[in-house]
Amino acid sequence: MTDESTAFAPGHVTALFAPYPHEDPARAGSRGAGLALSDGVEVTVRKASAGGAGGQSPSGSGDGDDPADGPRVSLDGDPVGMAAVAGVLTGLGVDAGTEVDVESDLPVGAGFGVSGAAALATALAANDAFGLDRTENELVRVAHVAEVEAGTGLGDVVAQFRGGLPLRLEPGAPGQGEFDGLPARPRVEYVTFGELSTAEVLDGDLDPVRTAGEDALTRLLRDPSLDELLASARTFAEDAGLLVPEVAEAVAAAEAEGSAASMAMLGRTAFALGSGLSDAGYDATACTVHPTGATLRPTERE
Repeated sequence: MTDESTAFAPGHVTALFAPYPHEDPARAGSRGAGLALSDGVEVTVRKASAGGAGGQSPSGSGDGDDPADGPRVSLDGDPVGMAAVAGVLTGLGVDAGTEVDVESDLPVGAGFGVSGAAALATALAANDAFGLDRTENELVRVAHVAEVEAGTGLGDVVAQFRGGLPLRLEPGAPGQGEFDGLPARPRVEYVTFGELSTAEVLDGDLDPVRTAGEDALTRLLRDPSLDELLASARTFAEDAGLLVPEVAEAVAAAEAEGSAASMAMLGRTAFALGSGLSDAGYDATACTVHPTGATLRPTERE
């Protein structure tokens, strides 16, 4: 037990997905494919000092009012409510008197899996800080369940733990899901135009999305290559009816510059391989594919 620990989880761009809700959140999830990014989320978990950080309690994001001894969560220095993070702390039994500092390289609600990354990094850091002695699969399961119950995603957590270019072959947490990946590590650019509600999409008619996702994944598994990943993602975005105009324009501009591109699910974000977005004149952010997935940060121990 260290009293304080820090973990990192990569952002995750879902390129294509077929959603499979389930009454058991551990079995709920999605089949699909995506990219784990070197840009991500760093979380520090510590046991709160007496009185806490000014008695602040989380607010917003649907967490509701917490008691004074409940967890105190901040995002980039501002007190917030993050339902998936709160769910992880409850699932691990450390939701009283815990401080969680979340620092994100990525915008929230724009298709980067920030909620899932925060949940996963919180699980890893809390396990270390409080000496819980949980296995990796147990921690991923807790984070996945918390994310599903929060309504902020179905497949980000397992992809962010795996890293690289993850393929989700069967939905669900470890013990339920099945995973693979593509052995490529390309340069990635992205540009964001705003938020898109994951909860609203997941609460709507999922049949067209599921059909488009299954068709796209079938094509990708027949030709498991980087080129096909982007081609299938592009077709999926259109067939699922999720492609929004400003993203479609950016994707077309990147393609005109010779880069494969598509839309991040679910957000008003275009992503491309190589430098197509910046070559097309967009103020794009560049990063790489994160090779190893979520991990604890090294700490000094006495």
